[in-house]
Amino acid sequence: MRLERLTLILEIVGQKGAATLADICTHSDLPKPSAYRLAQDLVGAGLLEPVARGRFAIGNRLKRITRSEQSDRALLEIIAPALKQAATRHGAVFFLSRLRGRAVEIIHVETPESGVSYLHPGLGKRPLHACSCSKAVAAFSSNLRATGALEGRLKAFTEFTLTRVEDLEAELQVIRQRGYAECVEEIDRGMCSVAAPLGETGFGATMSIGAAGSTRVFSPAFRARMGQEIIALTRAVAASLGGLDLDEPARPGQARQGDTWAPMPQAR
Repeated sequence: MRLERLTLILEIVGQKGAATLADICTHSDLPKPSAYRLAQDLVGAGLLEPVARGRFAIGNRLKRITRSEQSDRALLEIIAPALKQAATRHGAVFFLSRLRGRAVEIIHVETPESGVSYLHPGLGKRPLHACSCSKAVAAFSSNLRATGALEGRLKAFTEFTLTRVEDLEAELQVIRQRGYAECVEEIDRGMCSVAAPLGETGFGATMSIGAAGSTRVFSPAFRARMGQEIIALTRAVAASLGGLDLDEPARPGQARQGDTWAPMPQAR
């Protein structure tokens, strides 16, 4: 019954474009207190957003869910060729990641055609505190925030993994300043990666592009150059996706309850 009422409210607001609490009550036959509580629950989940006092519109989270052009398949039609070109040009593996729920997942990998050996990062969920692709998203996405509740829960994959929340927050600040993230043997010894988000706000902040390779190749100087190369690549990709101007950044104080993240197990 509750789910049906929530769905009905979404339908009313979606059909009208924006609806007042009185509109919702009129078309749903819900009493005002019940309609208000349900609408606030939908706002808290990001499915509705208040546009004026007592007036609601469809929220950005629901817009992202329903936009078909944001499916993996649609995104890869545009992004995969750019990743392939970059992999061939640099002789390294390039990958695309995106925020899925509260975890960042590598959804596509392109390998070089040069015949040289390379390290493959694999597909699937990545630990949010250790992998460059997920740290790049965590640094900019309003949906992910490290909190003190994570203390003691950041798994150490190697001796180089950050396991203290204050150290992780300091690194995220560095990432925000320079625009890209690094992973230097934090998951697997001998393996490095560099990644940057497709944007600093909105939908672009939920995706990242990165490159991976061995520590022998990915020296500090090489990672710095690669970071700038990937930033340029993400800007070109974002432009090809229409600038990713698909929603507004979350305003201060509007983070949803439960939007803090917990590290996910490494996909192997």
